[in-house]
Amino acid sequence: MTVTRALSAPSVASEEPALRASPLELFLDLVFVFTVTQLTGSLVHHLDLGGLAQVVVMLAVIWWMYDAFIWLTNAMPPSNHGRRGLLLLAMAGFLVISLSVPHAFEGSGVAFGWAYLLVVAVHTGMFAASGVALGPVLRMGGLNLVNTALVVAGGYLTGTAQLTLWAAAFALQFAIPRLVDLPQFQLRADHFVERHGLIVIIAFGESVIAIGVGAGTADLSLALTAVAVLSLTVCVGLWWAYFGRDDDTRAEHHMAALPSYRRNQLAVSVYNLGHYGLLLGVLLFAAGVKSAVAHPDAPITLAQAAALAGGVALFLTVNTAVRRTFALTPNLPRLAAAALLVAVVPLGTGVSALAEVAATAGVLAAAFGYEAWRRPVADSPRD
Repeated sequence: MTVTRALSAPSVASEEPALRASPLELFLDLVFVFTVTQLTGSLVHHLDLGGLAQVVVMLAVIWWMYDAFIWLTNAMPPSNHGRRGLLLLAMAGFLVISLSVPHAFEGSGVAFGWAYLLVVAVHTGMFAASGVALGPVLRMGGLNLVNTALVVAGGYLTGTAQLTLWAAAFALQFAIPRLVDLPQFQLRADHFVERHGLIVIIAFGESVIAIGVGAGTADLSLALTAVAVLSLTVCVGLWWAYFGRDDDTRAEHHMAALPSYRRNQLAVSVYNLGHYGLLLGVLLFAAGVKSAVAHPDAPITLAQAAALAGGVALFLTVNTAVRRTFALTPNLPRLAAAALLVAVVPLGTGVSALAEVAATAGVLAAAFGYEAWRRPVADSPRD
């Protein structure tokens, strides 16, 4: 997270031409697709508390700086060759980070750390040259370097020591916005909300990829077809939770109407920390789906079943919190669905993966069907 150009009045943002994601930003997102794939694969191969802890901290430190580049391009779009070249350099850094994910706790943490330092250096340098007041840039950049030092040092360690340092870097991310007062800086709500929506779609794409990877070269049996289609149905349900009631558009309007200081605060709480929770939920679901599609008509392990249903429940819970922040309703059906998903786990462990996926899809269909019945979208543009 970082800051953007100074505003003389909060109303300026609404008077400026629309700012939308550029093709280069979408190109940069391709690396994040690979990052999500790598993290999902790591979780699948280490689906226990230790493996989950590692994925939690890796996702956190990667997302912190990836989200920082969304702030950066919001302030200074990649409109010339110099900016584009630096973004491509950062893209290379993110690629090395992603490549090191599978063995980050088994030797490749050094590459992870130094590539992370490159990303932070490019980000801070670009902001320093953007015309933003140097004071805020240097304060935020300095704290990001402290964060990076923990990541680099941890890369030279192994086991609990490495995890502890990277967890400390994760914890510092919660503190940084509170250590630096967010002054009156401009944040373009249209671009910012759009970019985060695109990231969520990328995460959904990983769930679709997980269906294909789980199926592999197996014969297309009725059970495999059913579990694949139902898994896609769950993905559609997650998409609906985020986009289905035009929540992204309403969030954009809500953000644009806020004073700059409050807008920046909401950007940190909802779009950095909140979207971290959404991404983690999708990662868990994707890890569970791989196992479900690989063995559709057989029971799966407790860890696999819990990841599948728990990921969806986490996504719905965080999505509800985000909606409440923007004063969007209804929310109770989503919280009820998240609670009900706990009950579908025994279906996966005691009956079959297909039974659990079917029940998960049924819970989502019931929740969103009830919402549509109680409050049709057209009846309330801003619930």
